Amino acid sequence: MNSDPPRPLTFWMAVALVMGNMIGSGIFLLPASLAGFGGVSLIGWLVSAGGALLLAAVFARLSRLDPAAGGPYAYTRRAFGDLPAFLVAWGYWISIWTGLGALAVAFIGYLTAFVPQFATARVLAAAAAIAAVWVLVAVNVVGVRAAGWVQVVTTLLKLLPLVLVSVAGVMAFDVTHFTVADTGLSALSTSVPAAAALTLWAFLGLESATIPAGSIQNPDVTIPRATLVGTTLTAAIYIASTIGVMSLMPADALGASTAPYADAARVAAGHWASQAVAAGAAISCFGALNGWILLAGQLPLAVARDGLFPRIFGRTSSRGTPAAAMVIGGILTTVMVCLNYTRGLVELFTFLILLATLNTLIPYAFSSMAVFVLPGRGGRPLTAAARTGAAIAFAYSLWAMAGAGAEAVYWGFLLLMAGLPVYVIVNPSSLIADR
Repeated sequence: MNSDPPRPLTFWMAVALVMGNMIGSGIFLLPASLAGFGGVSLIGWLVSAGGALLLAAVFARLSRLDPAAGGPYAYTRRAFGDLPAFLVAWGYWISIWTGLGALAVAFIGYLTAFVPQFATARVLAAAAAIAAVWVLVAVNVVGVRAAGWVQVVTTLLKLLPLVLVSVAGVMAFDVTHFTVADTGLSALSTSVPAAAALTLWAFLGLESATIPAGSIQNPDVTIPRATLVGTTLTAAIYIASTIGVMSLMPADALGASTAPYADAARVAAGHWASQAVAAGAAISCFGALNGWILLAGQLPLAVARDGLFPRIFGRTSSRGTPAAAMVIGGILTTVMVCLNYTRGLVELFTFLILLATLNTLIPYAFSSMAVFVLPGRGGRPLTAAARTGAAIAFAYSLWAMAGAGAEAVYWGFLLLMAGLPVYVIVNPSSLIADR
């Protein structure tokens, strides 16, 4: 048996995975939420971008030390042991399949511009969302490289409307649309964190290239480069496109918009442009859905092979893909969508997205501290700059967790603890060995 499995994902596929998983539905909705902040929203983007780049630097550094499959989970296990690593993996896995439900629903939501029936026929919309999930589960089961090509194509297509709106907005720049009502220190001390909290979750997924490390070519070089390049490009696109939308639409109209990019495109170039952007938004969700389904298989595969998740997650198909793990993720996502549509649990659905965000930040915090525990490359000690960057990244992660709200933190903690029985059942001997 060949002990060195093929690595089908190239550098640009890894960059597309990072960018595609970050650029989902959020960027197409956030300008409306940020409209009331005026120019402060740009400060919020800069704060979030700075925090994201610090975290990207953490993952780049860790991937150079140990390009192991599993990303944050693998780094946590090496630095702190099995139990913390299991909790990180458990929470991150929950965040993946709850987030898949959100992306599937958002994808269908954007398609209402072309299929208006989706807006009123709940059963039809639910069936379409579930169908989208299972089409992409099938693509990922066929092979990682097929999923990689889907990610490259959808990432390129989703960038087009963002770039076009950015250019149109810069050409029609109107400084009055960025007016800040209160520039006092007291007001800014609350508005800047609020704007940053809204923009934060648009960067979740920056660690995506570290998780399927076993499928990436030359991982110790490709992963850190792809993580930093993907995060930097995404941050630039976010800020430029937000400036574009806010330039084209006054704050009151932008705040009332349910499709800000489509409405901005209509202002710039008419109805055809609005339809094109709506299509771009749908493609954006579809691409992000594809990328996260890939991770829904790769993460539990790595954890199961370490003996910390049930064995079924470690099974691979004849094509070498973690088909069982992706099918289980698809089933859980299907349940999520059905609950949302058949019972109308919109508030619960929104709350689960907050939980997804929170459970992603926990691995970020552990990974930031792992930098201090793991030895430097070649056994060399960490530089002062590396220590400072990791410390700030950890503080940023805590600050972001607080921004999720006390209720989300409370339920997130309970969900983490709910994983302990699974850990005991799957790996009881580790509890004795740790004594």
